[in-house]
Amino acid sequence: MSYKIGIDLGGTKTSVAVIDASGQIVFSQRASTPSHNYAEILRTIGSLVETAMAAGDFGRLDKIGVGIPGALESDGTTVKNANTQILIGKSLKTDLEDQLGKQVHIANDATCFVASEAADGAGKGFASVFGVIMGTGVGGGIAVNGSPIMGENRIAGEWGHNPFPFYGAPPLERDCYCGKKDCIELVLSGPAISRDYLELTGKSLTVDAIVTQAEAGDLAAERVLSQLSTNLAKGLSTVINLLDPAVIVLGGGLSNIDRLYAEVPDRWGQYVFNASAKPAAITTKLVRNRWGDDSGVRGAAWLT
Repeated sequence: MSYKIGIDLGGTKTSVAVIDASGQIVFSQRASTPSHNYAEILRTIGSLVETAMAAGDFGRLDKIGVGIPGALESDGTTVKNANTQILIGKSLKTDLEDQLGKQVHIANDATCFVASEAADGAGKGFASVFGVIMGTGVGGGIAVNGSPIMGENRIAGEWGHNPFPFYGAPPLERDCYCGKKDCIELVLSGPAISRDYLELTGKSLTVDAIVTQAEAGDLAAERVLSQLSTNLAKGLSTVINLLDPAVIVLGGGLSNIDRLYAEVPDRWGQYVFNASAKPAAITTKLVRNRWGDDSGVRGAAWLT
């Protein structure tokens, strides 16, 4: 039996998994991400890999795949565009290879996510899949005929840092770490939803708590979540206009909000380019991921 090992480096947690030849996870473990300390991030990854290697008879595992909330520069080792900003400018590939003594393959976490879901997850069998991660940040990945597309600049699918569409005037003028204003990430991420509720009520709640409050009849929470559905419909309409995917698979913490799967497709038709006397229904499907939090780490393992 052959095995592969992957790391999913997230903004709040870092996961390791060993998968067998059929893609089944035979070992996994998670740890908190020390997101403001690069040296500690390296140590966390090293510790997780060491634990995984000691957990079973998996062979040499001399290659490791790593999904990150960013991408690599053209030099193939230096991180750019990372939501976990401490990674930007760091030679992550080289540093990990020196530390682990293994060949390291790095890709964007959303690319890893869509690779997993297109292969044997919610996107299996669809000719074109757009994978969305909405959590601490917002990212995306593209797969065609089951294979992920990296892109010339390794940023294929990075819709989270396009300007938010159809927002109207005046603009929000929210500054993004990427240097631009009013990016999609500033509207559709978990922190953005919590901020919207805070601005409306003066109360600071997590997204999960906002969902609970809405279910209990909190009108402010209901307003925030309904606006989320509308905003996600607006954001995804640009993806449909550009890629026209057969299916869009949601991942990340916000993918657990059940109402999105009914409300968003019901609303995106008014934003998708579909001008005719009798506009046809938009047939792109919006679905929840199959593999949950394991999708990214499974896709990372398959990089090897």
